[in-house]
Amino acid sequence: MYQLLFSKQHNQRLWSLALPIIISNISVPLLGLVDTAMIGHLSAAYYLGGVALGSTIISMSTWLLGFLRMSTTGLTAQAHGQQDVQEQCKLLVQGAVLAFFLGLIVVLLQKPMLSMAMSLSAASEQVEFYCRQYVSIRIWSMPIVLLNLVMLGWLLGRRLPSVAMWQLIIANSVNIVLDAWFILGLGWDVAGAAWASVGADITAFLVATFMVYRQLSALRFNQFKLLIKQVFTSGYQKIISLNANIFIRSLCLQLTLTFMTFYAAIYGDSTLAANAVLLNLLMLISYGLDGIAYYAEVEVGQAYGKRAWVQLREAVVLSWFWSAVMAIIFALLFLSFGSSLVSLLTNITKVKYIADQYLIWLALMPLWSFGCYLFDGVYIGAAKGAQMRNSMIFSTVLVFFPFWYVLQDFGNHSLWAALSAFMLSRSATLGIHFVYQKGFQNESSPS
Repeated sequence: MYQLLFSKQHNQRLWSLALPIIISNISVPLLGLVDTAMIGHLSAAYYLGGVALGSTIISMSTWLLGFLRMSTTGLTAQAHGQQDVQEQCKLLVQGAVLAFFLGLIVVLLQKPMLSMAMSLSAASEQVEFYCRQYVSIRIWSMPIVLLNLVMLGWLLGRRLPSVAMWQLIIANSVNIVLDAWFILGLGWDVAGAAWASVGADITAFLVATFMVYRQLSALRFNQFKLLIKQVFTSGYQKIISLNANIFIRSLCLQLTLTFMTFYAAIYGDSTLAANAVLLNLLMLISYGLDGIAYYAEVEVGQAYGKRAWVQLREAVVLSWFWSAVMAIIFALLFLSFGSSLVSLLTNITKVKYIADQYLIWLALMPLWSFGCYLFDGVYIGAAKGAQMRNSMIFSTVLVFFPFWYVLQDFGNHSLWAALSAFMLSRSATLGIHFVYQKGFQNESSPS
C-alpha cells in the first residue's frame, strides 16, 4: 500500500489524467462564479435570485441527462481497453443520436417544464420574472449542450483529458468575455448572462466537433456502412439500461439540490441569493474532486474491460487517497477564506451576512462528500449503474428528506445539515458495496 501511494509512476499516471480535468472542471464553476459576481453586484437581490432559479432549472435539465456523458465515458473506456475501434465509434454515434433527440424534447417541453418549476417555488414576483427570462433564452441551446456531453465523454473515455480541457477552457473564456460585454457593457442584466451562456455552448460544440473529427481521422475507421447499420438496428439495450439507472441516480441528486434552492425561497430573497452563492462555491468543490473521479472512470473502465482486478483496485486506492487530500485542502480553504470569497461574489450586505452564517457547512462538506464523487467515477467506469441508482435512492428517500423534516425548525440550517448527511450516505453505501464485492471481482470472472 505504501509503495503504491508513493509510486512516482502511478502518481504521474494519475495526475496526467486528472490535472487537465481538474483545470477544465474548475473552469466550469468559475464561469458560474463570474455570472454570480456580475449579477450579484447589480442593485437588488432578485436579479441574483432569478439567475439562481433559472440556472437551477437549466442545470437540472442538463444533469438529469448527464448520463449521456457518464455512460459514454464508461463504455468507451471499456472498449478502448479492449482496443475495439468499431465499438468506440458506435458508442459515439449512438450517444449523439440520443443526445440530439433528447435535446429537442427538452426544447419542445420548455413551457410546461418552466410552469411546473415555478409552481414549486415560493419565489417573489421579481425573482420569477427574471427566472423565466433567463430560462427562455438558455433552453434553445440544449440540443448542442447534450451533444457536447457525448463528445466530452467520448474523448475522456479514450484517455484524452487535455483535449477535453481545451474545449472547456475556450468555451468558458468566451462566456466570460460575453458576460462582461452583455451585462456590464450593454446593460442586458439577466438576459445578458443567458445569451453569454448560449454563445459559450455554441463555441464548445464547434471546438468539440473539430477535436472529435481529428480523433476519428486518426483511428482510420472505414466500416461506416456496417457502423450505421448497427447504430440503428442493434446495441442500444446496454447503453439504454445503463442510462436509465444513471438517469434515476441523477434525478435523485437534482431533487435534493433543487429542493435546497426552491425551499430556501421561503426564507426570503436574500436567503435564496445567499444559498445561490454558497452552492456555486460547492460546485467549485465538486468539480475539483470530480477530476480524480474522472481518472477513476477511465482507469477502472479499462481495467474492468481487461478483467485486470489488481490494476482496478490500485486505481481505486490511489484515487481515494488523493481525493481525501484534496477534500482536506478545500475544507481548510473555505474555513480560512470563505467569507472573502463570498464578498467577491456579492456586495449586497444582507446576502453576505446570511451566507457567512452557513459557511461552516460549506467548509465541512468536502470531508463528507469526497467518497461519493470518487465512487461515482468507479461505478461509471465499471458501467454498474444499478448500484449507483440504489445508493442514491437510499440517500435521498431515507436520509436527506428525513433529516430535513426532523430538523426543519432550524430553518436554513436544516437544509445544509440534510445535504451533508446525504453526501455522507452516498459515500458510505457505495464504499461498503465496493469493499464487500472485493472490487467487482465477486460479480464477474476473469476472461
